[in-house]
Amino acid sequence: MANLSRKEKIIKASWIAIIANSMLSILKITVGIVSGSFAVIADGIDSAGDILTSLITLFTAHIINKPPDIKYPYGYNKADTIATKLLAFIIFFAGAQLAISSFDRLFSPHPNIIPNTIAIYVIVVSIIGKYGLSIYLLKTGKKIDSQMLLANGKNMFNDVIISFSVLTGLAFTFIFKMPILDLITACIVSFYIMFVAFRIFLQSNRDLMDGVDNEDIYRKIIAAAKSVDGVYRPHRIRARKMAHLYIIALDVEIDGIKSLDNAHKLCHEVENKIKIALPNTYDVLVHPEPIGTHDPKETYGISEELLNK
Repeated sequence: MANLSRKEKIIKASWIAIIANSMLSILKITVGIVSGSFAVIADGIDSAGDILTSLITLFTAHIINKPPDIKYPYGYNKADTIATKLLAFIIFFAGAQLAISSFDRLFSPHPNIIPNTIAIYVIVVSIIGKYGLSIYLLKTGKKIDSQMLLANGKNMFNDVIISFSVLTGLAFTFIFKMPILDLITACIVSFYIMFVAFRIFLQSNRDLMDGVDNEDIYRKIIAAAKSVDGVYRPHRIRARKMAHLYIIALDVEIDGIKSLDNAHKLCHEVENKIKIALPNTYDVLVHPEPIGTHDPKETYGISEELLNK
């Protein structure tokens, strides 16, 4: 896997997730229907939704690899963030549908039956499979810095918790001979799914609003700029993410008597230093200013003074 490109790693991870979730979904829905466990059916529907999320990551992997063009001069990498947002909506919708179905069945006048014990075995298989899939997606997503894969990996890990909840609900159902507990478990699972979706939605907002979650990025930029002899007071620093890549802009102060050619060389050196400090950098824009012209009251962008407050 080390020799695969970022796109190929996303595609491989997506196909593994699609195949694994397809097998688990068919198994859980079938066993849920046969055993009479609504919670197991609900868990199977959740896995079916996971197939769709993996198909989205697969489709997005092809989009983000497209080169920049006139319409999108920065390229298509932000499709990763948009896909993450879409995944959040799909996960939330699946949870809402499950909640509606569970409440409808919970208050139905028709009597509920105690599920067959086979439901327990399929949930155990689901826990093992989902846990392995979660670890794989999270590890891959972290390695290539893909918020889309990380979101899908977190979703898989949440499925492990969901399956544990279903297993607990089934156990109590068999112990107390109360089939209503199976439905109550399904209701709790549905609300948890919606909570997870909302959390993923909020996390993806940061990238869409051009924010970064780690202020050390700015410290590295400042240190890299100040390491260049003849460059002073890096300020108005702006860093934003485009999928796994950073786009950085900053102003620096240079001796005003230096030639334009010399100032250009210093700025180019600053750019190279930043790219060394932050290897996953897409572009750096450095704007030179004469020494003493920066207004310290200016709040636009990030400065060393602001970081040290």
